[in-house]
Amino acid sequence: MSPATAPWVPDASIGALSTYRVGGAARWLVVANRIEDLHDVVARRGDLPVLVVGKGSNLLVGDAGFDGIAVQLGEAFAAIEVLGAAGPDSTGGGAATEPEDAAGVIVRAGAAASLPVVARRSVAAGLTGFEWAVGVPGSIGGAVRMNAGGHGADMAASLVGVRLIDLRTGEDEVVRSAELDLAYRSSSVRADQVVLHADLRLRPGDRTRSEELLSEIVRWRREHQPGGANAGSVFTNPPGDSAGRLIDAAGCRGMRVGTAEVSTKHANFIQADAGGSADDVFALMVAVAREVRRVHGVDLHPETRMVGLPPFADAVEADL
Repeated sequence: MSPATAPWVPDASIGALSTYRVGGAARWLVVANRIEDLHDVVARRGDLPVLVVGKGSNLLVGDAGFDGIAVQLGEAFAAIEVLGAAGPDSTGGGAATEPEDAAGVIVRAGAAASLPVVARRSVAAGLTGFEWAVGVPGSIGGAVRMNAGGHGADMAASLVGVRLIDLRTGEDEVVRSAELDLAYRSSSVRADQVVLHADLRLRPGDRTRSEELLSEIVRWRREHQPGGANAGSVFTNPPGDSAGRLIDAAGCRGMRVGTAEVSTKHANFIQADAGGSADDVFALMVAVAREVRRVHGVDLHPETRMVGLPPFADAVEADL
């Protein structure tokens, strides 16, 4: 007899799974540790929408919650493996391939693997090229979906390809990075597709120098970015400028709406009070965007993924 599929947990708080630690519940939560758990979602979802939740580091769930199925990958999808030298068949077994002259070493990281852990494990293996991720509190799957980056690099710089499952059809496919339309904080990975693992092409490096770089990045993050309940950068940077600079220059540093406040340490961060409201965070985002438009004539676009909330652009325009 095959093992039972993962339980479907009703009325599960998914706001609590986000790094804001605020927001509502999903009708169902499924924590998948096997491929069969994901196929079970495909078979049983009906017309319900699906939300794939990673580490929740770029997610804001409205207080009203999500009337659908939240899917989170469990620790079984967090494995990290050094496969060996890159080559035409070096990413076989369900991953994409690169040209024969593509230099480097392939690291396969499960979608639930933490970015800082992958960064440190790759450095421990004598590899370089992924140090930037040590300061990003997300998962590999989420990082692929939004082409996460920092410190002059992003996922596109090392991503070879991914394995995806479509939660509408159950299709299990391998997709090369060139087919993912990776751009600044975006990709073509759909909301109802689950990244299972990603193959990264890294290079042999100087381990001592890489460890120093890890320490430098962690120190910089601690000095320049706030801790507490936040989801990192709230808005993407406009071309040729910084969202944080625009917000600061518009006088929004320290602005507060209810239980949410623009960080006094970095203006492109919003912090939520313990026991606070996701709707307050959203209202503050809207207020900041309106003020930046008024002062600078620039429209800010959210980097944060929002669920169970009005379309952001419509909210900014409302009652103006």
